[in-house]
Amino acid sequence: MSTPTQPDLQRSVAFISGAARGQGRSHAVRLAKSGAKIIGFDLCRQIDTVPFDGATPEDLVETERLVKEAGGEMVAIEADARSQEEVDAALRSGLDAFGRVDIVLGNAGIINNYKKTWELDDEDFRNVIDVNIIGVWHTVKAAIPQMIEQGEGGAIVLTGSTASASGIPNLAPYVASKHAVLGLVRTLAKELGRYKIRVNAVTPGNCNTPMFDNDGIRRLYVPGTDAPDEDLFLQRAAAMSPMRNPYVEPEDVSEAIAFLVSPLGRLISGAMLPVDGGTATP
Repeated sequence: MSTPTQPDLQRSVAFISGAARGQGRSHAVRLAKSGAKIIGFDLCRQIDTVPFDGATPEDLVETERLVKEAGGEMVAIEADARSQEEVDAALRSGLDAFGRVDIVLGNAGIINNYKKTWELDDEDFRNVIDVNIIGVWHTVKAAIPQMIEQGEGGAIVLTGSTASASGIPNLAPYVASKHAVLGLVRTLAKELGRYKIRVNAVTPGNCNTPMFDNDGIRRLYVPGTDAPDEDLFLQRAAAMSPMRNPYVEPEDVSEAIAFLVSPLGRLISGAMLPVDGGTATP
């Protein structure tokens, strides 16, 4: 029996949350290069408790342009992962265009204001949980019945973090939500295995996106100053990694996902794949 040697996603359709920029955009472009059609959605407006600027409608338009430039097709929709109704509608728009869904990437995520656990208010904590775990659940919940009905298997990858495996001071809601992502992955892998639907997680370390590249994170790494030195910030970020990489690029995560969702990963399910230069190694 021959085995595939390259990720080949011809005929596949991928449903991606948080697709307007950052990791979501990178995943959409990468999967399009392997032949997948893309259904991508994003909130495209600001959540008040998020301590950096959110994605915009223009960002989502740019993702669609880049997917097309890569030779792919994309249905791009503004939708809120916190609303099951909006997520369902986004998927229906994609199904109307492409007729199926084979890959689901629960990627949308936010971070909280950088405060100690007991200093956070309800809105700050709930917003993170609502996007990072409830929104992920909404995304898979929308797509799984269609995947089962198709009867051809499929692949789901949820975005965790090094925060899925350890605590990080001042980021309690984010850490709690990313731990929960792994519980969802492990449960879904057991529920969906009989349908040949594989479920895994990627767990990036610091990633070169607006969630990492902002003044709040710089002050966490270099406390005691309102304008941390950029070189010192990157040195301290690099010190977290055995490979001394201060961050990974979104494309590094996309390559891991392309492997997991392709025939190359056909027997991998329930796994956590770190993309972090060894940061989370016990």
